[in-house]
Amino acid sequence: MGADGKSEAALAEPRPGAQSVQKMPIHAPHALNEAYHYPQPSSFSRGLRVNLKGISILFISGTASVGEEGQSLHPGDFRAQTWRAYQNISALLAAEGATWKDVVRTTCYLRDIERDYAAFNEIRTEFFREQGLDPLPASTGIQAILCRPELLIEIEAIAMFESNLSDRNASSAVGE
Repeated sequence: MGADGKSEAALAEPRPGAQSVQKMPIHAPHALNEAYHYPQPSSFSRGLRVNLKGISILFISGTASVGEEGQSLHPGDFRAQTWRAYQNISALLAAEGATWKDVVRTTCYLRDIERDYAAFNEIRTEFFREQGLDPLPASTGIQAILCRPELLIEIEAIAMFESNLSDRNASSAVGE
């Protein structure tokens, strides 16, 4: 039973007259593979694209220093892991025709924020400057235990941009 007394089945039923928002997975296999293809699969998408009335929203999952075959890259090297996380997110954005100029928010998870925040902020500042970002995305930094002990940083991002008919998924967008 849910908090409002409804059964679990009733909670799963769609609202009367409600239309589901279509979600499309984001892939960048040349940069990193899907987590569900790992030898020990993990059940999440690298990102999702949602199109709403002329606006595309990209939700990029937490992305770390992971290679094309799912292997952790640069163990113990915080700086190299940070650059690789940015490269992986860049590839996911590019797969949808987006850039860092479309990113409105990042959440940055650092294994040891006291030790690594200064280096992180230095790299982030340099990377954002290279991207020509103005204004900068909203951002939060959090200390967290990550999914693999050798990973020192993971970054997630949200990007938004106006869709147009040439977008590869625009024809299947809800509300257009």
